[in-house]
Amino acid sequence: MKILVEQSLDCKETEIKITCGLMDERLKRIIEQIRLFSFSVTAKKDGVTLPIALENIYYFDTVDNKTFVYVERDVYRCDKKLYELEAQLVDTPFIRISKNCILNTSVVTFVRAQLSGRLEATLNNDEKVIISKHYIKDFREKFEQRR
Repeated sequence: MKILVEQSLDCKETEIKITCGLMDERLKRIIEQIRLFSFSVTAKKDGVTLPIALENIYYFDTVDNKTFVYVERDVYRCDKKLYELEAQLVDTPFIRISKNCILNTSVVTFVRAQLSGRLEATLNNDEKVIISKHYIKDFREKFEQRR
């Protein structure tokens, strides 16, 4: 693999160009990581609006038609609907795990099966989230790509 970096003060926007013969799983993961670092979500807390980098987000959750952004130790309010976020997060480590939750598989440390047939994922901050039966197949595929 060859990496070329061209630096110029005239450059107004960073551009990443990948030229390849065959797209393999390793290259797909690299592209996912690039997308992860180039995207942020605008959220609010205590009347302050700020961008939250995607790589810092653990998951999105909806309660009473309000979307919340969960980071390691904090929660913010987001104006976007879950389906809008899901469409924007294609080809990133994020995957829907229930009707009301989208999870960043990059922050999952391990997964455990429950007697109910659902899965319980433990995150880097020791928080646990439940993966609904309906979403297990897609979650497993995305999670196994991370390893």
